Amino acid sequence: MSFPWAKTYKPSHPLMQWLDEKLPLPRFVYNAVGAGYPVPRNLNYWWNFGVLAGVCLMLQIVTGVVLAMHYAANAGVAFDSVEHIMRDVNWGWMLRYAHANGASAFFVVVYIHIFRGFYFSSYKAPREMIWLLGVTIFLLMMATAFMGYVLPWGQMSFWGAKVITGLFSAIPFVGEPLQHWLLGGYAPDNASLNRFFSLHFLLPFVILGVVILHIWALHIPGSSNPTGVEVKTESDTVPFHPYYTAKDGFGLGVFAILYCAMLFFMPNALGHPDNYIQANPLSTPAHIVPEWYFWPFYAILRAFTADFLFIPAKLMGVLAMFSAILVWFFLPWLDTSPVRSGRYRPLFRPFFYLLVIDVLVLGYCGGSPAETKYVLISQIAATYYFLHFLVILPIVASVEKPLPLPFSITQAVLGEDDQTAPASAPAPGA
Repeated sequence: MSFPWAKTYKPSHPLMQWLDEKLPLPRFVYNAVGAGYPVPRNLNYWWNFGVLAGVCLMLQIVTGVVLAMHYAANAGVAFDSVEHIMRDVNWGWMLRYAHANGASAFFVVVYIHIFRGFYFSSYKAPREMIWLLGVTIFLLMMATAFMGYVLPWGQMSFWGAKVITGLFSAIPFVGEPLQHWLLGGYAPDNASLNRFFSLHFLLPFVILGVVILHIWALHIPGSSNPTGVEVKTESDTVPFHPYYTAKDGFGLGVFAILYCAMLFFMPNALGHPDNYIQANPLSTPAHIVPEWYFWPFYAILRAFTADFLFIPAKLMGVLAMFSAILVWFFLPWLDTSPVRSGRYRPLFRPFFYLLVIDVLVLGYCGGSPAETKYVLISQIAATYYFLHFLVILPIVASVEKPLPLPFSITQAVLGEDDQTAPASAPAPGA
């Protein structure tokens, strides 16, 4: 984001001058996250979760690289190598728990980050590319997390891999060959572990690359803000440092306390006890479930129980599960309201809260046994989920009468004047 009042970096120390001339890294950092990057002055703590997501990613990469030094991707010894890490490697138990709970923390932070984007319409022009890259990151996270769940080679790892890869067999013609190619055979085994371990190690660095693109795209139009009104004057902004580095630092401190409480006092609370039993292809667990962060999409998958015409229920479930995320790519064009922030959209707000409740219900059903009552609730919740994005959101955008917008960010914060921005057209720069 470039503004005429944005400061430029001018190093004073001779060493920094030389480095900035040969490799402008100090200038890049200053302009990207320093005092040279102006940010809307009204960002609240919901905007902390982008930075927290980056911290979680780096935590996963660092702990994952160290764990990879001690893990053996072989079906005969994979389970024992994890136990070796837990019992024999110095601080191995902490690294393993930090990595496992770090994945859960990563998804908690990203889910909050996404739903903040839903509420404040962070996907609208001119920030469509930021949103599209963010959804791509989420899909890569899902793939990485699934393959990481297989690596401990416990009962839930094995059967989770068998069930999830079995979904590809529902695709006509190419489904079964694709499933066999993914597994390296007809069932999860050595070839599967090697493939999943390689991809699980590689994909976080791919995610890091897309995150860099995500941040780069963010710096072109600049950050959105709770009012949805674009920056107009210098008084609408403050330098990222020290104002938001301090605010993000406080958020990081709160996150660290909660994360460490989970890590040291209940590290297995979000795991499944069956995964401490070595994988046995001859013993099927009574209730096969993926990790908790997959539960809403797993519930949508299980909501389809009957064939429709010539389309098998399994195929419809697979298509619906993937469509539940792919529909997010089209949000910039489905939501045509000229107002971004949910604060000024009285009709939009109750439907947003219903969506949050709906996703929580889907998550509960996805983690529950495949019994009739949970399947029925999943069907109702899945129906509303797609109606929200494909029907309700476009209709609300066309019939809603938004509240008057503040004329500027400064006016919203300080109340300096009584002017309002028109709600019938996007703010300048949109």
